[in-house]
Amino acid sequence: MHLETLKLVDTLPTRVAFDVGASLSLIVEPHAPGVFRIRCGRPEAVAADILPGGRARVHAEVLLARPEAIGEATFEPLAGDIQGWRMAQGDVTLDVTSQPFSLTLQRLGQTVLTLSETGIQSHGDAWSVGLHLKADEKIFGLGETHGDLDRRTEVILSDSPEHRALPLAWGPSGWGVYTNTLARVEHDLGAESADEYLITIEDSVLDLFIFAGEPAEILNQYTQLTGRSGQPVLWSMGVWLEQYQGQSATQTAEIVAEFRTQQLAIDGVLMQPPTAWTYQDSKLLPEWDRERFPDPKQVMELFAKHAVHLAMHTIPGALVGTNTFAELEDRGWLLTNEAGDAHVFPGVAATGGQDFALLDLTHRDVLNAWSERHRHLIEDGVGATICDVQFDIPDSIVARGGETGPVLRSIYPALARRALFDAAAGQKVPPEGVVFSSDLFVGAQRLLWQSAPRVTNNWAGLQHSLRTALSVGASGIPVQMHAIGNALAPTDEMTPELYLRWLGMAVFSSNFNFQTHPDLIPTGFDEETRALIQGWLQWRYRLIPYVLGAIEDAARTGLPVQRSMALSFPADVEAQRWDTQYMLGPAVLVAPAMQPGQDLNVYLPAGEAWWDLNTGWRYEGGSVLTVSCGLGTLPVFGREGHMLCLGPTAHHTGEFNSARILDEVLMFGMPVHNPVVMRNKIRVMQMQGSSYIKGLEGLKISPSEGLEVKRRGAEVRISRAR
Repeated sequence: MHLETLKLVDTLPTRVAFDVGASLSLIVEPHAPGVFRIRCGRPEAVAADILPGGRARVHAEVLLARPEAIGEATFEPLAGDIQGWRMAQGDVTLDVTSQPFSLTLQRLGQTVLTLSETGIQSHGDAWSVGLHLKADEKIFGLGETHGDLDRRTEVILSDSPEHRALPLAWGPSGWGVYTNTLARVEHDLGAESADEYLITIEDSVLDLFIFAGEPAEILNQYTQLTGRSGQPVLWSMGVWLEQYQGQSATQTAEIVAEFRTQQLAIDGVLMQPPTAWTYQDSKLLPEWDRERFPDPKQVMELFAKHAVHLAMHTIPGALVGTNTFAELEDRGWLLTNEAGDAHVFPGVAATGGQDFALLDLTHRDVLNAWSERHRHLIEDGVGATICDVQFDIPDSIVARGGETGPVLRSIYPALARRALFDAAAGQKVPPEGVVFSSDLFVGAQRLLWQSAPRVTNNWAGLQHSLRTALSVGASGIPVQMHAIGNALAPTDEMTPELYLRWLGMAVFSSNFNFQTHPDLIPTGFDEETRALIQGWLQWRYRLIPYVLGAIEDAARTGLPVQRSMALSFPADVEAQRWDTQYMLGPAVLVAPAMQPGQDLNVYLPAGEAWWDLNTGWRYEGGSVLTVSCGLGTLPVFGREGHMLCLGPTAHHTGEFNSARILDEVLMFGMPVHNPVVMRNKIRVMQMQGSSYIKGLEGLKISPSEGLEVKRRGAEVRISRAR
């Protein structure tokens, strides 16, 4: 049924209600500045003043961190013969018209989003929404891709593990769409009809948020609405090693010792699956794998003496054939099939290939018990956990909470990861912790740390890793880890040149890990290559205060650490073509090498000036440069008006002086913006053509050419050189 009729029922500054026929109500809320919420369904299902109860409340909490509306709008009939109404929030308006029914979102007087001829249709327990696409419209977000960041012409299914989907889509012209449901959603991005974005939702209620603004504003509002991440602990920002299959803990510790001998920086080790422990009874008490870890405390101390932390695999499951499996099945603590028996999943790496059943994490007692046991493990010295549970759960499974099908596939990884993060964070304020996971799901942006994708050991693999980071960043995920190569793939194409280019990109990212495979470990390369690796690692540790500041910034703005050109410069169409360049935080433009050779091209976005970190030269934006870079450098440019705060060189984060985490400040032209840096206490004020900065006591200050520095007690004055 098409929505066609439109009868005004109620108006408030915070919502407008319509009767649209067929016993359906339409409610439009000015949910936040530049954000409208559109709900349609049975009146009792969409009533804004009825709070959800039972499992519906749990689902709502998974979807929305801030469900209450905080916006207001003026409301008035449209002028002329058009039957309809306009809701206005400053420079953003939403027109709702009938005969035909339509929604038109405008910003600064320009239409940024409108319904297509499909409009909004009800199909019983499903909905379809058609949005008009202009011929040159690009669409970003919606999860992970290692291809073109523009998702136009794709079809994406929300609950399919292979689609790696996330729920936010946006266009550089100033619109965004979020479908607020755990049910299955299909996004047809112009595949069936070239001029239409068709959203199909298998839910009895249509619940849609539409955004107007710059992409950065859309991510800000989206993550305020759906939740933002906590913070990682400082040590997790250091370099990681990933254990190679078949290596014992002792052998890996020997590699760590060799890193220390060769002065290669390292802070953490990602241990290989299977899980480090199983559960010995229905109380879920962890029992260490005695064959791999005969004395767990001794193993952790073996790494701790090198100031290295361990991340270990875990899975909310019970192995088939064990007493624990039988006990948990009797208690009803496992996901069951239609017959009421525990559903058996085929073995995965985390279970060592053994078949298993999953804990029913929708059961509060199960969830709490599982989280509590991991809290004890963290207290005993485990640094972080690794958990991938985004399995293809059959539709026949019904959880204790009543979830099944797409809803269960969506909510299960969210519950698992949240429980592990809560275990790691403990009572810390603000919460700090890391859970490594490759799962992508509604609400994944609330939790750190997204694992590296498995890629090929060639130039295509480097591009794959970068593009996935930029695509999930454009979808609201603040951090993705990179891996320098893949120990599970052939290594014959991994040359020293590729390795160093990969490392250079990863240094200017959220974080990365080395592999301990003999062909991929830094200590396996020649002396010249190892010297260059050491140089890159020194850069990495100096960048930690800035990168951690960008992660802390994500908790305030929703912006990722690695930001695509489309996200950072939506008005610069040329910049969007350079989709393997990116901004690292707000201040640094990185153009990593994506193919062999020392001559690298970089596009400097228009409307800005840029300072070359390698030469100190200034360039106006809107131009393409060809830069010659050896294997120890990359084209990296500072954005005028910003600063880059660097820490000292170190071999692990334990060498940082917490009272003096900063060492040097690079300035790109006259400072205008407060810098991004962890625990930021540096403030910039401009007056009479000079910048006055507080918080730089004891730091080396490196101004751009043409500027001079004068210190006045605790204040630094930056002015034009005379």
